[in-house]
Amino acid sequence: MAQIVAVTGKKLLAKFVDFPHELYKNDPFYVPELHIAQRDMLTPGKHPFHDHAKLQLFLAVEGEQIVGRIAAIINGNHNATKGVTEGFFGFFDTINDKAVSSLLLNAAQNWLKENGQTSVMGPVNFSTNDICGLLVKGFDGPPVAMMPYNAPYYLDLLEDFGFTKKVDLRAYRYTTGNYDDRSVGLIDGLENRLKRSNIIIRKINLKKFKEEAAALREVYNKAWDQNLGFVPMTDREFDYTANDLKLVLDTDFCYIAEQEGKIVAFALAIPDINQILIKIKRGRLFPTGLIKLLLGKKKINGIRIMLLGVIDGYRKMGIEACLYGRIIKAFKARNFQYAEASWTLEDNDMVNRPIENIGGKLYREYRILEKSI
Repeated sequence: MAQIVAVTGKKLLAKFVDFPHELYKNDPFYVPELHIAQRDMLTPGKHPFHDHAKLQLFLAVEGEQIVGRIAAIINGNHNATKGVTEGFFGFFDTINDKAVSSLLLNAAQNWLKENGQTSVMGPVNFSTNDICGLLVKGFDGPPVAMMPYNAPYYLDLLEDFGFTKKVDLRAYRYTTGNYDDRSVGLIDGLENRLKRSNIIIRKINLKKFKEEAAALREVYNKAWDQNLGFVPMTDREFDYTANDLKLVLDTDFCYIAEQEGKIVAFALAIPDINQILIKIKRGRLFPTGLIKLLLGKKKINGIRIMLLGVIDGYRKMGIEACLYGRIIKAFKARNFQYAEASWTLEDNDMVNRPIENIGGKLYREYRILEKSI
């Protein structure tokens, strides 16, 4: 029978990070996370999430073999901001065995309860600012950059344990020649109208990245404040994430709306780095992974449109269309083959309808589940 082992020390942490590589070694759609990034993320003192959070990692072990993993997470800022006692589970991977999944989920649930939580939600790694959601529709290809992937049987295991749907997240796909690019033709007129209000659209300036990131942090925390489970990032969290994104950032796909020096909106699409990561065995950069990463970046032909935010008072002015139009224009100029817009809340018609009108096809759905404890 499997037993639960609490993760302590570097050796067990390495096994925790590596388990998905074994679980999905025969799955052609699995994309390994970079080992060093996952290790640092899960190490207190390395990642700023730990400044206000607690977590405990668990492994399910059967004899000498690891058969599952899970993280129990308490996001202190989430609970303080929302006035709740909601715990989270994340980094959930398991063989298709109800006994094993129950052991893992019980371990996480009991730890959360012992630490004062009254409900549990997930999967999230660590929060909705990070990779989150359980893939429930669209198992026909690898995930795009910074989106989750899991086997279809996970949903059955979680529902069998008592989890129910909280909300679904959507991913839309555009392919070359199969989208409405009329917004590109409207850009000049819309931007001229915005200029009359002293609003300009420009690319991000990487030479002033630190200053740009500080201003974008304010927009991010204001523009997404009504999203599911959203909690403003701390300065350290945003800087950490921004520095990670800078490694893959392409200025052709990051645009800012600015009024007299004040940033009021921005849109970000990133190259689908998963086209390269899928080829890096077990997420190791050495000895050959780094070479694949450096040489492969120029061959990427897809993007993920991951952020588009406009602060209150500047919405419905045409800024959204200009930002999207700029990205579409760059997409066409670079001869990219596909774009994914993700994720959006299933009931966010203000966002979903324009995506669908442009020609985005709903092709994947991810679920956040919840359970009282």
